[in-house]
Amino acid sequence: MKGTILNLAILLTCFSILGADDGRPEKPNVVLILTDDLGWQDVKCYDLDEPSPYETPNIDALAKKGVLFWQAYSPAPTCAPSRCAIMSGNHPARAQKTHVVGGAPPAPLGKHSRMMDPWYSGRIPADEFTLAKALKQNGYTTGHSGKWHMAIDHNAYPQPMDVGFDWTRADRGSRNSMKDRLTGFATDAGDDPFRLDENGFPFHQTNEDALTFMKENKEKPFFLYYATWLVHAPIHTRSEAHLKKYAERLGIDPADTPTKDEPGQQNPFYAAMVEELDYYMGIVFDYLDKTEDPRWPGHTLSENTYLIFTSDNGGMEGSPKERYTDNNPLDRGKISAKEGGTRVPLIITGPQIPAGVQTDVIANGLDFYPTILSMVGAERPEGKNLDGCDLLPLLHGDVTDPTLVKHEDGSPRETMVWHFPHGSALESTIRTGDYKLIRNYDHLNNPANPELELFRLYETKGKEQVRVDIEEANNLAAEMPEKTEAMNRELTEILEGMEASYPYYNPNTSADLPNKEKAPDVVASKADGAAVEFTYEENGAKADHADLIYTLNGGDRYEEWFRMPATLSEPGRVTVQLPEGTTHYYLNLIDENRFLRSYPEVVKKGKSFIGSALSVDGGKAPEAAKKVAKGDRNVPFDRWDTNKDDILTLEEYLTGQSGENLEQRFNRFDKNGDGKVTREEYVVLSAK
Repeated sequence: MKGTILNLAILLTCFSILGADDGRPEKPNVVLILTDDLGWQDVKCYDLDEPSPYETPNIDALAKKGVLFWQAYSPAPTCAPSRCAIMSGNHPARAQKTHVVGGAPPAPLGKHSRMMDPWYSGRIPADEFTLAKALKQNGYTTGHSGKWHMAIDHNAYPQPMDVGFDWTRADRGSRNSMKDRLTGFATDAGDDPFRLDENGFPFHQTNEDALTFMKENKEKPFFLYYATWLVHAPIHTRSEAHLKKYAERLGIDPADTPTKDEPGQQNPFYAAMVEELDYYMGIVFDYLDKTEDPRWPGHTLSENTYLIFTSDNGGMEGSPKERYTDNNPLDRGKISAKEGGTRVPLIITGPQIPAGVQTDVIANGLDFYPTILSMVGAERPEGKNLDGCDLLPLLHGDVTDPTLVKHEDGSPRETMVWHFPHGSALESTIRTGDYKLIRNYDHLNNPANPELELFRLYETKGKEQVRVDIEEANNLAAEMPEKTEAMNRELTEILEGMEASYPYYNPNTSADLPNKEKAPDVVASKADGAAVEFTYEENGAKADHADLIYTLNGGDRYEEWFRMPATLSEPGRVTVQLPEGTTHYYLNLIDENRFLRSYPEVVKKGKSFIGSALSVDGGKAPEAAKKVAKGDRNVPFDRWDTNKDDILTLEEYLTGQSGENLEQRFNRFDKNGDGKVTREEYVVLSAK
């Protein structure tokens, strides 16, 4: 009966729209808003268990105009792979783009590291047939405002215009770093670049750029990809009033914010950032609601615009020095493939989409490409791989019916996979129906990290789902071994079908790992032009395969490394043909136990890896250069400085390593307590 009433309401809605659409433009506009690190529980309309102290009236109001997804996910638990996946339609594992930055030779973070990340791409390929290219081909003007980060650096190749955007602006606006977040707030002075408006909110150029694109292009069908910088670190607000408001509400001294060990949403800076995000979103929503559509006189832009609002990954919960937010009841957050790292807000509004409806049907950022194609009536590009599903039949039908979300072959989607073989997480996950399996790669001699964990998130009863263990607290792997193994096999099949890359064991680790002493040793190399031969000795474990890791621009500002298979031509020999244009290279030899031996050993000097690499003539880098590289106190700084801005934040420092007393070590460099360490500060103090 409930479903019948809902279907009748949808039919009446569609009838009213279709019956009054004389002159409706054939091509609707599309606005895709991708927030940065916004957690599932950061938006008020997603309140669960503990009420959120944040204020998000504009986003809450948007939810009442469309469909709110309770079980929406990002393609990855960090930003760059999610962004590339959304724009390309390719799963991060398939694209070999599974984490931020990338494009570097595999190497352990230190002698204590048990494992090392696999090679992964630094960027979205410039020849990728992106969503922007598909829409441009279908008569759309395409625009981007805000964060890009689909390359090894914010400013590296390719940029938006290289992959199909007609218009792009990337000003950080009010998200530019503050020298001191406790002083120097914005004022209402006319010459203040962040001047407060009549409502007391700082001027934000990024939002103004999004508005400018729509104002300049509203006479034609447009696609706006608005990638906000909010609510990513640095954690600060330029509004003193907002900071004071939340400091009083939360009972927190801004000069002494809680550490990550203290649970709860209790950071007044972060709270102010969430409210500011909501305010800027409200300006965009208001523009669409109140601006007449030049292509449809008498109607507003919002009447013929599909709007998708979501986040690139789960909320970043913070660091030992400071808690940002809390994804509770979900476990963990950004940089983890558990629910807190991948579950995100998702609201979709637009023509024929029912208002004020909520759904438990699972969705993923990978679905946006095929869904938007369907929204604008565009054909699927011939030969184009799309790993997501079209959500429009669901949005235009019974939004509670998961069978309406189908693969290209017509079968209902029942499974989703995430692959994050990086950092301290080192995990892949699969969700099938109510259950979720986590595969932990760093499990050898690690009793605190079981290889497989199985959780029952929900119990499905008809079209309704009853919450069971979204906290992922009760591991059922031992109780349900058959289901655990079946889901693990399916995870393997899916990942192997996408040719996913897996992490490697470090043969030089100081940790007690079985078989590390059996890893082969590469002993020599010789080159004859582009043909290179390596010789190696086995120490008890057989060589399984080998990869060439090479660069075409060694020493350049945006040095980037690629991977191609080498040939195990006979026992003890590896051969490979260097790609044209190669300047430097390494060999990766992987044994049957997944220990990786790099030849030569990878050493980073500054922002470059060429100091220890082989050059195109086949010789090793001069010993003097290697000694300088190994003795350079900047090497760990550059490894941790993932966004390459020559400023080390605590978040970057903690992501780059593991161990005890990390916060104390960071604070030794961070003398002024501003949460940032310059290269000069690091070098001077490291030398003492």
